[in-house]
Amino acid sequence: MNYNINKKGYYGYFGGAFIPEMLYPNIAELRENYLKITNDSAFKKEFDELLKSYVGRPTPLFFAKRLSKKYNAKIYLKREDLCHTGAHKVNNTIGQIILAKRLGKNRIIAETGAGQHGVATATVCALMGVECVVYMGELDIKRQAPNVARMKMLGAAVSPVTSGSKTLKDATNEAIRDWINNPLDTHYIIGSVVGPHPYPDMVARFQSVISEEVKSQLKELEGRNYPDYLIACVGGGSNAAGLYYHYLNDVRVKMIAVEAAGKGIKSGKSAATSALGKEGIIHGSKTLLMQTADGQITEPYSISAGLDYPGVGPMHAHLFLTKRAEFISIADQEAMNWGLTLSQMEGIIPAIETAHAFAVLDIKKFKPDEIIVFNCSGRGDKDLETFINYFQL
Repeated sequence: MNYNINKKGYYGYFGGAFIPEMLYPNIAELRENYLKITNDSAFKKEFDELLKSYVGRPTPLFFAKRLSKKYNAKIYLKREDLCHTGAHKVNNTIGQIILAKRLGKNRIIAETGAGQHGVATATVCALMGVECVVYMGELDIKRQAPNVARMKMLGAAVSPVTSGSKTLKDATNEAIRDWINNPLDTHYIIGSVVGPHPYPDMVARFQSVISEEVKSQLKELEGRNYPDYLIACVGGGSNAAGLYYHYLNDVRVKMIAVEAAGKGIKSGKSAATSALGKEGIIHGSKTLLMQTADGQITEPYSISAGLDYPGVGPMHAHLFLTKRAEFISIADQEAMNWGLTLSQMEGIIPAIETAHAFAVLDIKKFKPDEIIVFNCSGRGDKDLETFINYFQL
């Protein structure tokens, strides 16, 4: 079985482009040009140079000695938290801003939940001198205040969204409305492997630098270029897509995707799409989606602003349906505890999103010779207030 996207923009049953008629010209323009542009040698040169000199790539693959000893396995952390802006998100925004400029777009819009994608978008817009508007749910603006300040410092306009649950889903809705109203001069930088084709594939390709580096780094460190396990948190799923990308069809490598169970899978306050989702359409893509019996989208919940999305990217829906990846749901409490544990065992304060992934160590047992790579997708600066309040620090 092939786990990559097909020519029609589907991963198995999932994907496609289910969009308003007003957006067809934009999506068609992207679909017709994104591979041609991104495969061009001049694009590749500019992208690679900025990843190196601006983002700080390659990011280290760090052997976590204390974790490895305690959990009796070889545990490595792919340090995406060391990227400029503090998370993996900038890999994608660098790629998309270069693409947008080559398409002649001079205005950028974006959505953000945890704020990391908003910061990464505002950053590349400042770098390139392009107007930037970031849509963000009112609730997320309150719980991610440091990132809101960073976006404003970088010159972006942050537009609060007061509809629905006032989180990521609603911010995405508003960004799509903006794009419908400004189709000619605006490019929408989607931050995850969601949305209509070609976005899931395009974002995954830009993030695939993560697994590309893991291959060469493991070869140097372990004498082989593949691990036994790849583990990452999944909301929409861009950091996981980047970690999995070059291993999708390598069945020697097991993949674990970690979703947010919130206050419990059956609590009514969760974002565990794999456990609760059914096939549906959200933001232009057919995927797994949390919804009521009559098809209304269920409001997601997670203590982490970046994981409370009611769906999952079509690549991940396909990996779940085919059982290529194992999906595990982790509650707020376990994730928060792991934020503290990783900080005190390895001196790395993770984003709350990232902390979800490490809770797998309390669930699964690994063998001493097994190589496990966690994607340390973001750092916890943005979440300090949540950690402070939760633990009464």
